[in-house]
Amino acid sequence: MPANNRVLSEEERNATKSRYGELRNFTYQQPFATDFHMNDTSALSVSAEERRRIYEERWNGLGGLHFMAAFNDLMFNGEANKTVAEFIVDKIHSIVKDPKKAEILAPRNGVVGCKRLCSDSGYFETFNRDNVDLVDVSKSPIEEMTETGIRVDGTDYPVDDIVFATGFDAMTGALLGVDIRGRNGQSLRDKWAAGPRTYLGLQTVGFPNLFMITGPGSPSVLSNMMVSIDQHVNLISDTIRYLESAGIVEIEPQQAAEDDWVGHVNDVADLTVYPTCNSWYLGSNVPGKTRVFMPYVGFNTYVAKCRDVVENGYQGFVLVPSGRETAAA
Repeated sequence: MPANNRVLSEEERNATKSRYGELRNFTYQQPFATDFHMNDTSALSVSAEERRRIYEERWNGLGGLHFMAAFNDLMFNGEANKTVAEFIVDKIHSIVKDPKKAEILAPRNGVVGCKRLCSDSGYFETFNRDNVDLVDVSKSPIEEMTETGIRVDGTDYPVDDIVFATGFDAMTGALLGVDIRGRNGQSLRDKWAAGPRTYLGLQTVGFPNLFMITGPGSPSVLSNMMVSIDQHVNLISDTIRYLESAGIVEIEPQQAAEDDWVGHVNDVADLTVYPTCNSWYLGSNVPGKTRVFMPYVGFNTYVAKCRDVVENGYQGFVLVPSGRETAAA
């Protein structure tokens, strides 16, 4: 998606800074924790001409991920999503002069947004440069690295530098990179062997007092991460203060609450187009990683759920007071 980056005026910067509190409160009420200027209309409820006009407006205006808020059903309705793909295919062919390069770049038979969208300025125009080639390695895999570059399908491409984009182990990689041990020495890696299991993305059964910031099962990467982190840090800080004041020495999810939440996260995801392709949202880029949709869709819904949990005495958690063995909330 075109980012349409530009230099902001001092007036624009000051105007935004003066509204930080208002903007933060507003983002807490949004599905993706940011102002995407969501159009409340279905892509299928307007004419093809009106649809294209709105897409053009988004493409040339706000750009970036705002584009996917052009209509309210692009991430939930396959037919609506196809209209986005068709528009982007046409756009790419209108920008990239070489039809073969354009076709490689075009999202044919694909679902737009089921993988994390990239946003940049001038990306497609780059392929019009004489010194830029494009090779579809999904059809012609890299054969070998040579002394001077890369060989693909019998053709040698001389290069000065090679950038390896190898992906990353999202959502769980950082946590499992530490040998975290819970009750009776159980490792978090073993607990999550069939996929991560949490309650609210905050805690997991068998690991008392272990809090996670934007862990699997929370909105995390499907939201404005700055806002999600802010919400989690405030929630965890408030929780710890409450536990200390109440003489609680241990907090851990109930098994039923964890099971219900894992099921709920997947049920919500299944309402969207997110699980329809192999992406790092599901861990598909990591060999051997169990394919499970990890983030929670709906930041504002999640915030409301967390609020209800706290107001109901930390519903779904087991709280252990000092000197006692168990006490269920």
